[in-house]
Amino acid sequence: MPRLGVNIDHVATVRQARGVSYPDPVMAVGVVELAGADSIVCHLREDRRHILDRDLKLIKQVVQTRLNLEMAATEEMVRIALATKPDVVTLVPERREELTTEGGLDVTRWSKSLKKAVRRLQTGGIPVSLFIDPKREQIKASEDLGADAIEIHTGQYSNARTCTEADQELKKILDAVAEASRTHLQIAAGHGLNYVNVRRIVEIKEVEELNIGHSIVARAIFVGLDRAVREMLALLK
Repeated sequence: MPRLGVNIDHVATVRQARGVSYPDPVMAVGVVELAGADSIVCHLREDRRHILDRDLKLIKQVVQTRLNLEMAATEEMVRIALATKPDVVTLVPERREELTTEGGLDVTRWSKSLKKAVRRLQTGGIPVSLFIDPKREQIKASEDLGADAIEIHTGQYSNARTCTEADQELKKILDAVAEASRTHLQIAAGHGLNYVNVRRIVEIKEVEELNIGHSIVARAIFVGLDRAVREMLALLK
């Protein structure tokens, strides 16, 4: 059974839509953990569109499981991570005009700048995961960079409109996992996974962790956050 990391960004999205103080993503941490999640995930974006610096500071103080900080590999974010000391950092690509992260890091193209960020974080005692597309060259580049883990981007699989397309995208993920399993890299997966499409990803035994956010927060609107997390955990079993 893979571990479940719950991304609480979209609790903050609801708050920011009205510019008020609620719902507070910090309060979500306890609910998610008591429901059985293995880690808390949040993305501190450069534009601060959902999670804020204040949120990250308080989340670090209250989290009882494990904090996975998603962030861009910028000087500002590296400094914040080194000061906050999350349990792991996941480096992701980031464009201000995107609605959400649209693809994986191009590790082969940006290896020089990424290597600097990875080394600084690891020297500061923070393991580093790289969010990448399911491609052999990206896995090799991640290993060469000295990353501790990878998170395979499942967005194209999740967005597939037909069974044939889903099968094609799943094969890419399976091939990538097979390639990564021959390295020292720990393997996680995530992006766009929901209560229907997660079933086929759970079957991939080499995937140690699934990071899921939007679908759980969306489900929570109707059934509550505790039940939404427990329902996802049931599917992972």
